[in-house]
Amino acid sequence: MGGAPSPRLRAIVDRLPLRPGMRILEIGCGPGAAAREIARRIGNGYVLGIDRSATAIRQALAASTEHMATGSLEFRQVAAEDFRLGSDEAPFDLVLAARVGALDGRHPEAGGLAMQRSRAALADDGQLWVDGEQRAVAN
Repeated sequence: MGGAPSPRLRAIVDRLPLRPGMRILEIGCGPGAAAREIARRIGNGYVLGIDRSATAIRQALAASTEHMATGSLEFRQVAAEDFRLGSDEAPFDLVLAARVGALDGRHPEAGGLAMQRSRAALADDGQLWVDGEQRAVAN
């Protein structure tokens, strides 16, 4: 099993309104520590972690075999502004991003598209959380 989330990531995960069976998208998952912790907490739910970095995705895959074997966790290499739900994928109950430049204001040129793609991935009553704070979902 991979490493535990840092105290900063654990505090963010602790704030999320997680419940069993949820579908969660984590944008900018890095090596997957928060995604693994979320998968542990939501039981029979599903977590998809995405990151633009091939290195981060390789690390997440290597550290997450136990959760991936149950089907509760998956990782993909894709940037936030390029993410789209597949035609066979259900929307997410919650989208989480922590220290993601396209969503926290560091890269405003990508921010609008990343926010649009994040909102499009949400269920009608879904929630968007950025850096431990819930954000408005309305377009």
